[in-house]
Amino acid sequence: MGNIDCMFQSGFLGTRAPLFMDFAVLTVVLLPLLMLFAVRLAKRRSYKLHAFFQIFIFVFTVVVLVCFETGIRISGGFDAFMKDSTVSYSYALVVLVSHIIISILTLMFWVKNLFMSKKLLYYRKHKQIGIITFTGIIFTSLSAIWVYFLIFVF
Repeated sequence: MGNIDCMFQSGFLGTRAPLFMDFAVLTVVLLPLLMLFAVRLAKRRSYKLHAFFQIFIFVFTVVVLVCFETGIRISGGFDAFMKDSTVSYSYALVVLVSHIIISILTLMFWVKNLFMSKKLLYYRKHKQIGIITFTGIIFTSLSAIWVYFLIFVF
């Protein structure tokens, strides 16, 4: 593995999770707060800064997601992590699948709002799609935290 060995060291949250997992869950916990800050920029009519910050948050989140998915695959996937959990495998799987569905739908709305923002602004839909995206990010964050607890705490 070479340079990526550090990803699999014990994390900093004091659970059974590896470092990459702790970093990913911390990112997803902070994501709604970062989004609120970006919305605040728009409300203050700092539209260029709002757009820049939204793109930055999106790119950072995608990079974390790629690292997260790489770590999951290298570690053996969901089954490997569930071995040490006391939670029912089928229950954890339902929660995980729900989280994945919410995350994918949220990502689709987020991408649409980023790449079609001028057109959506013209049709007065940007704010509406933004609210849907933000709601999805909150549910993505909450479900990610729940998955983390099911696998690495309980």
